[in-house]
Amino acid sequence: MYKPLLLVLGDQLSLSLATLRDAPNNAVVALCEVSEEARYVPHHIHKIGLFMAAMRHFAQALRDKGYTVHYTRLDDPDNTHSLIEEAERIATQYGCSEIHVTRPGEWRLWDAMRQRQQATLPWQLIEDERFFTTPDDFAHWAHGRKQLRLEYFYREQRKRTGLLMEGDAPAGGQWNFDHDNREPIDATLRFPALPQHTQDALTKEALSDAKRHFSDHMGSLDNFNLPVTRRQALVDLKHFLNHGLADFGRYQDAISDAAPFLYHSRLSAALNIGLLTPQEVCEAAEQQYYDGKAPLNAVEGFIRQILGWREYVRGLYWTHMPNYKRENRLGFERDLPAFYWDGNTDMRCLQRAIQMTIDNSYAHHIQRLMVTGNFALLCGVKPEALCDWYLAVYADACEWVELPNTLGMVLHADGGLMGSKPYCASGKYIDKMSDHCQHCRYSPKQVTGPKACPFNSLYWHFLETNAEQLNRNPRMKLIYGSLSRMKDEKREAMRQQAEQFLASLPTSQGYGQAHHTQGYNAKDTQ
Repeated sequence: MYKPLLLVLGDQLSLSLATLRDAPNNAVVALCEVSEEARYVPHHIHKIGLFMAAMRHFAQALRDKGYTVHYTRLDDPDNTHSLIEEAERIATQYGCSEIHVTRPGEWRLWDAMRQRQQATLPWQLIEDERFFTTPDDFAHWAHGRKQLRLEYFYREQRKRTGLLMEGDAPAGGQWNFDHDNREPIDATLRFPALPQHTQDALTKEALSDAKRHFSDHMGSLDNFNLPVTRRQALVDLKHFLNHGLADFGRYQDAISDAAPFLYHSRLSAALNIGLLTPQEVCEAAEQQYYDGKAPLNAVEGFIRQILGWREYVRGLYWTHMPNYKRENRLGFERDLPAFYWDGNTDMRCLQRAIQMTIDNSYAHHIQRLMVTGNFALLCGVKPEALCDWYLAVYADACEWVELPNTLGMVLHADGGLMGSKPYCASGKYIDKMSDHCQHCRYSPKQVTGPKACPFNSLYWHFLETNAEQLNRNPRMKLIYGSLSRMKDEKREAMRQQAEQFLASLPTSQGYGQAHHTQGYNAKDTQ
């Protein structure tokens, strides 16, 4: 008898999920909490709490709609703690004839499921239709192209969806308003306070279980405030549209020493686990422009992050895995700096970005790219170490979105497949875009000496060390020209400053080891 087990993963909490469509009355829906998925990297406890609370709420929503639901909790005595094994155990328990599942967010799981397609209890894999595009759509777009640049992909998606289009032309007469979206932090700015989500009994129980099992992971659940139901996610969306979107554009690259969220939406976690759809979020933002409530540069910049960048990195991930994960074109070998786990550094920008991450399981895109990411790039941190860290510490980090952003965009380890140049910068960039430097013991204006910002000498050291691979890049021509014109004694002083710093930089091979290592303090080496 045909009786499917419908496996719903923790990032598939959408009633529109293809797995649930046209389900027969005898189908069994399974959601599983398994320690294998919670511990393969040491996920931030906010991330674990989010998944557990949201999954339990979604299971209840399915029951309310009449589905037969089997929910495996971490404490269940017969839990196998392996997603594949647990699904097959449940299917056997209920006498199911096959297992249906929508494409997961990691190639690792996708590959394991594909290997079970011809098993005695066969797995049926279904395409995830909750995005604007499928991996096949992206592969078709990428076919025959020498460069896979976001801008051209994004323009095609605008035309295809009609978002911010006026006939065949983009709204406002141009596709991209990036030049309007680079204003630095301003001391007079006042950022909107976030909605505070109430925690019902189901959420409290999930967070209590997460704390009991994962208290050794980064973070504390005392300030947990992520949306765990669709209703809460819609509250966050409405709040952003009314209080954040209008100012989001011009300040999206700014960094604050005190405020972690600024005008950012903080919707990525809800989007990535399925509580919101990218279509409804983009359409709601577009409507704010047409209603005169938000300027075009803000709305276009926001929509580009979802319709453009989010779809682009997902397409790139699925069309280039599994080899993509092994890329390391610059040959980086350094372990992760130890202070990435505890924030114990006297570099103010890094200390604040990491502390905000510890507090909230969140940092906005410029903190990730130009502070923690830029530093890791300049220090030559190996891709697998940094990728595992980003995957572990951010609530919105699913591998399909995290890996290309980290390996390709941050570390330039894919040889320029994603970015036409490395996103490297000295302390001057951070000084321009943030108010960190006024609180720091280092000066962004000094390149060498005990008060010099470490980013400065590391920047030139990175360029010098990787010149053979990067100096032919046309976008790097000017900066390598500046390097070549420097006096030998200045270059040598910068080289010594950087190498002394790197030699004294404690590293960690994993979470927990950082707590047994002294944080770097540059004055110890002077």
